[in-house]
Amino acid sequence: MEKVADWQIGALGTSQAKTWIEATFYIGLMATYRTTQQPRFLQHAKSWAKANQWTLGPREGNADDQCAGQTYLELYAIDRQPNEITPTCMQLDKMITVSQPGFGFKIWWWADALFMAPPAFARMGNITSNTKYFDAMSTMWWDTTQNLYDASSSLFFRDANYVQKTCPNGEKMFWSRGNGWVLAGLARVLEYLPQSHSDRSKFISLFTAMSKKLAMLQKPDGFWASCLTDAIDYPLPESSGTAAFIYGLAWGVNHGLLDSATFLPVIQKGWCALESAVDANGKLGWVQKVGKAPGPSNQGDTAPYGVGLFLLAGSEVLPLGGCTAQ
Repeated sequence: MEKVADWQIGALGTSQAKTWIEATFYIGLMATYRTTQQPRFLQHAKSWAKANQWTLGPREGNADDQCAGQTYLELYAIDRQPNEITPTCMQLDKMITVSQPGFGFKIWWWADALFMAPPAFARMGNITSNTKYFDAMSTMWWDTTQNLYDASSSLFFRDANYVQKTCPNGEKMFWSRGNGWVLAGLARVLEYLPQSHSDRSKFISLFTAMSKKLAMLQKPDGFWASCLTDAIDYPLPESSGTAAFIYGLAWGVNHGLLDSATFLPVIQKGWCALESAVDANGKLGWVQKVGKAPGPSNQGDTAPYGVGLFLLAGSEVLPLGGCTAQ
């Protein structure tokens, strides 16, 4: 984790960009700090947040542009400086004010959004002890789920344009990273959603159903195919979706929602695969480029969002023993 985080910090250089691409990395960097307690990771995350004046992206209400708020909220939890969450709080409050029936799917119309924004609502609810954030998040989450979740497959379509699409083998098209965003988003929401919340059992049911299905779809090499239902036509490793799945599954085992005997072999095989995607310098490869559907990946392909998911996975895998011999 440290080697990969350090490589990505070096690769970003002086960039202070705060799109979902970079913001996902900083979410993973905070997980690395919590795991290692290395001050340099905390300092780098705080420097990035300060450079951005704790503001979200320019598209108000857009889930991708709210992703940065997750790191701001984690930093606020450490030192409780109000300016660190004020812009995020103002934007989430405005969304709650204008929310109406069906609003969730209008604003979170693609599966990726369920990682980018809902955890910020859940974390804000946890920090402020105000249930309005949990309630609004849940309502919007289930709006999106109603439209994109295929209950018969226990998987999500990326967006409404993919409901009727298939992979080359004729099976329904379920994108690996798209479903990875959802599973990882579920873990991050459940981390902070109160035990007493009326919808918590629904989130747990969705999380466990997806987890069971995904465990069945893991390839022998430990990765998941870019099209989850077509490993033949998508044979290459893909590390970003795999990292998201390993994070979610390991979080589920660590929090008692998933059976260790069933899922630990899946997690260990997947983490071994992810380690194999890291070169000697700490560069994570096999990350599918920015997209919205199954596609190719190459050994030299990397991206900050893939690294962020890798770091999240590592933070949950460490208590489970990491990579063991297969």
